[in-house]
Amino acid sequence: MDELLARAMQGVDPQAPGAFWRVFLNLMALVPWGALIWWNLLFIAVGAVLGRWRGRTAEGIAWSFVLGPIGWLVILRRPRRGAPPPLPRR
Repeated sequence: MDELLARAMQGVDPQAPGAFWRVFLNLMALVPWGALIWWNLLFIAVGAVLGRWRGRTAEGIAWSFVLGPIGWLVILRRPRRGAPPPLPRR
């Protein structure tokens, strides 16, 4: 934790008016953006496939974009589009 704090505070004067933004930008520089983007594209692709399988391609893409793999569960819980509703039991 000390190393992360030291990297976030690198070159920052805590008393300066823009210190918050400098720390924020230092922390954003530590994020592995390339890996995050590729993982998100993978999640969206799987969501599109699952959505197409359920007849809800756009929903699959949207849920996967917003929630990642949890969006897969959301789209799988939704009923298939175009399927007739179940018959009532007596």
